[in-house]
Amino acid sequence: MQIKEQVVILVDEHDNPIGESEKLLAHQQGLLHRAFSVFIFRQYEGQQQLLLQRRALHKYHCGGLWTNTCCSHPYPDEDTLVAAKRRLFEEMSLTTPLKAVGAFKYRAEFDNGLCEHEFDHVFVGMAANDVMVIVDPEEVMTYRWMSVDAVQADYQAHPQQYTPWFSSALDLALAARQDNLQRQ
Repeated sequence: MQIKEQVVILVDEHDNPIGESEKLLAHQQGLLHRAFSVFIFRQYEGQQQLLLQRRALHKYHCGGLWTNTCCSHPYPDEDTLVAAKRRLFEEMSLTTPLKAVGAFKYRAEFDNGLCEHEFDHVFVGMAANDVMVIVDPEEVMTYRWMSVDAVQADYQAHPQQYTPWFSSALDLALAARQDNLQRQ
């Protein structure tokens, strides 16, 4: 299983698989690969809140930055939704239905020479307001629940404290949330 976790799915500009690469090599060479970002919401004291995580300091990039509830890469031959559910449980000990809400491409280069070039699939889910979160300390330093308005305000005031993909992924998650509210 350890070797499998270190391989990412290379994709073309339309998210069609074109091969596989060792994860670190893909990040060193800036190869476009499949990824996912999960956002978990809850209704708490009359407001919708979002669960954020602060990445562990020793992560190979973006250590100590705030980001969505969880994010990672599917294994080769693993469905992206299945991978998102798996990682949500592994990183945050949460199990909840997830809904795909869109995808986007981004590229971000880091001071350590690594590059994220991802086709990022975004998923959203709802948790009970009393859900217990237990983080994997290898992945997550800490977490917090914040109202959506507070998240947006904090990001606007301190964008450097968030991962480079956070804003684009959040836009998709919030657009989906807004669509669901309008349909009710």
